[in-house]
Amino acid sequence: MSKTALITGASSGIGEATARRLAADGWRVIAGARREDRLAELAASADGIEVHRLDVTDRAGVAEFVARAVRDHGEIDAFVANAGVMPLSRLDAGLVEEWDRMIDVNVRGLLHSIAAALPHFTRQRRGHFVTIASIGAYQVTPTAAVYCGTKYAAWAITEGLRLECDPSIRVTTVSPGVVTSELADTISDPETREFMRIYRKDALEPRAIGDAIAYALDQPADVDVSEMIVRPARQR
Repeated sequence: MSKTALITGASSGIGEATARRLAADGWRVIAGARREDRLAELAASADGIEVHRLDVTDRAGVAEFVARAVRDHGEIDAFVANAGVMPLSRLDAGLVEEWDRMIDVNVRGLLHSIAAALPHFTRQRRGHFVTIASIGAYQVTPTAAVYCGTKYAAWAITEGLRLECDPSIRVTTVSPGVVTSELADTISDPETREFMRIYRKDALEPRAIGDAIAYALDQPADVDVSEMIVRPARQR
């Protein structure tokens, strides 16, 4: 019987790559994201992937995303909390609405995901929760204060989850370094855009992170890969 994995932010980048990798490995993948056109392309191009529109800032929507998977397939085996945004800027730029958006997606979205998936994992007495944090959880760069703050929060929340859970529920934090993605496209500040163009010159392809997630999920039940940093060899 196929295992079932739910993935948020699955319409591009790491989420899409992870969906494709897990589906190729025989998982049943439930892919959620806001962009329905991109989800439709994903479902049409790979077997074993179901897609649903999902906005992780909508707590009821995330709860329904999980509940539907349980109704349709009986149990869920893994939840990959990947959805995130990165509109970087200096603090003195005062782009408060963009800061709020990062907090809503990167922190509240993660909490909504935990709140939705954890009761099912607890009832099953098994499950695997994977959070995609960032190298930004470990080091702060100019223009990234708020983003790094949200990713440190993601790391701390996920580590707290690991400590609180019964050992039958495994918890993994994956912190990517620079990865080719659309995240930088959301940067509105011109100076920050140029800084990030230079900073991101050496980047991994998203499949490298998908492979890392697949490795963690594939370990025996008594092995918990609790934390991984995956970055380009040239990134310092």
